[in-house]
Amino acid sequence: MVKIRLARGGAKKRPFYHIIVTDSRSARNGRNIERVGYYNPVATGGEKRIELNTERVQHWVGNGAQLTDKVAMLYKEALKSADAPAATAA
Repeated sequence: MVKIRLARGGAKKRPFYHIIVTDSRSARNGRNIERVGYYNPVATGGEKRIELNTERVQHWVGNGAQLTDKVAMLYKEALKSADAPAATAA
């Protein structure tokens, strides 16, 4: 089964996660199919907290990929933040 999940990176006490599409049997930081974004939980100042290609996520979900709980939450948050600039511009 294909999953969309987090792969950890970053330094000790300073986590950084790539949001990846991978086979569920592969290791957390092992082989992946595609990288669709990143999540920086300790973002400060002008740094982005979430960067996510929502079109590619929709493509993979349409083809049967499953989101993990955390990625599903981040996906909803990314959709909200993508809609917010459009709402203020209109």
